[in-house]
Amino acid sequence: MTTSTSKAQEGQDANNAASSAIAPLRPGVSLSRTVWVALIFCLLVSAAMLYQHSVAAERDPWKSPQLLALKEKLRDAPADESLRSEIRRLDLEFRQRYFRRLDLDNTGAWLLVGGMAVLLIAARNGVKIVARPHLPRRKTDGPQAGIEMVARSRWSVACVGVILITGLATLAFTGRSPLPDSATELDKLLGRSPSGGEVADIPSLAEFQTNWPRFRGAEGSGASKNSLNLSLGEKQGDGVIWKSPVPALGFNSPVVWSNRVFISGGDAARREVFCYDTADGKLLWQRAVENVPGSPAKPPEISDATGYAAGSMATDGRRAFVMFANGDLAALNFDGSPAWAKHLGIPRNTYGHASSLAIWPGKLIVQLDQDEGAPGGSKLLAFDCPTGKQLWERSKPTHSSWASPIIVEAGGKQQIITLALPFAMSHSLTDGNELWRAELMEGEITPSPIFASGHVIMVSPAGKLIAVRPDGSGDVTKSHIVWTAENNIPDVTSPVGNDELIFTATSGGMLTCFNAKDGKKVWQKDLDTEIQASPAIARNHLLLVSTKGEVVLVEVSREFKELGRTKLEDAFHASPAFANGRVYLRGAKNLFCLGTSSDKLATK
Repeated sequence: MTTSTSKAQEGQDANNAASSAIAPLRPGVSLSRTVWVALIFCLLVSAAMLYQHSVAAERDPWKSPQLLALKEKLRDAPADESLRSEIRRLDLEFRQRYFRRLDLDNTGAWLLVGGMAVLLIAARNGVKIVARPHLPRRKTDGPQAGIEMVARSRWSVACVGVILITGLATLAFTGRSPLPDSATELDKLLGRSPSGGEVADIPSLAEFQTNWPRFRGAEGSGASKNSLNLSLGEKQGDGVIWKSPVPALGFNSPVVWSNRVFISGGDAARREVFCYDTADGKLLWQRAVENVPGSPAKPPEISDATGYAAGSMATDGRRAFVMFANGDLAALNFDGSPAWAKHLGIPRNTYGHASSLAIWPGKLIVQLDQDEGAPGGSKLLAFDCPTGKQLWERSKPTHSSWASPIIVEAGGKQQIITLALPFAMSHSLTDGNELWRAELMEGEITPSPIFASGHVIMVSPAGKLIAVRPDGSGDVTKSHIVWTAENNIPDVTSPVGNDELIFTATSGGMLTCFNAKDGKKVWQKDLDTEIQASPAIARNHLLLVSTKGEVVLVEVSREFKELGRTKLEDAFHASPAFANGRVYLRGAKNLFCLGTSSDKLATK
């Protein structure tokens, strides 16, 4: 009896133990499954996101060889509508892909957060259920040991999963995608204006230097490193490849990019831009700049000495930029369609606005030095070339200037140099902040500065040619003047030079050569003619154009040597432009292209 009772009791105890051990496992099984499902879900989402990040660079739309090839073709054929349509189609496809990518990133991140939350909650509750109070007992190899091992395994898997998912989530939220952060950045990288479908990529500095994109060339110094294919004889019109009529009055100089020449002209009633083919002088298109927002209905009265189109245009190879004396600033695409336009206010100067636009890859610079007391005062402004967005504006303590700014890399900085009463000033191209100033200017500031032999060379029309070191800060009037010269100083034309010699030409026709290092006069020659156009250098050739159409070619050397001359039937005030071995001259009635006789294609 005792033995059977004892055995029955032992059997009952065993059943109770087994029941108590198995009972907690039932809800634990459900939580364990939840943990595994959440873990697998998070791993799948993380893997998908890592895959998207790994292939993002391969799917980089703005590096697409197909799109880049189409852009190159469009540069050669800017009027090809089929190319434009294809670029727009690809552009739309890339935008859609881009925003799908953003949606996937955002959705994946939130799915990871949700999966991690489920994983942590399920793992935590599972551990609580499986865990049992510590009771002294004999160590056995029974069911309880297996249950504890399973619980420890679940806990280890959960910990590893949490660590892995936390790392992946950190990557998802903090890792930087190779894609741009905004549609504006996407527009810029895709080479597109946000307002339309035009290609708006920014040219390289090398492209600028191989063209003539602004007044007096890429750096505004009137010098080209390329050779000039020109020989002049005494015969009238010798060296002329073609000439084309100029439909409107303007004193601005030609700007040249690839196979396009741009000039502007106009009066109080109508102001226009003209585009010519460099091959034969054909007028490709002319477009009026009108209906500019904010532009006054009644144009200002402008002196005939400058007119409405005195300042030269600028181009970046994608757009042509123009500013007129009524304060209208505009950009036209290479097919003549408007890109953007804005009104800057009417410039207040005694003779009207004559400062030319300056340009650097991606940035258009406007110098607005006005009469003392003029509304708004003097200022320097920078605009984004593709969009026309104003990048910065800086007030200037100056007034009265008709000189044009230059942009140079000097003193380890990209500097904008301007001349106006009473200061020569340097501003940072990046943000417009003033770098240095020198109180040197007197008279009517018309000649523009140049950068040669490591110095900024400037003319104070009251009677000085001045060289300034451009590596200073603050007021450098007494500390950075390298040399001054006081003989044969021009009042209208700008100087030109290289690392050895500086040349000036007075209105009366006195051509003078100075040593670039110390400003000492090397030689002078009276050309006995009136000169209003600034001289220009193409490697070893110095070119001068008189108001009566005499074109004189002089050797760049320490001795005066005339290489040739010819006579053109027109009146000239605009400065020469060099491109592809040719010379482009804007007269009062015609636009001329000069070169060698073997280069002659057509004459109009």
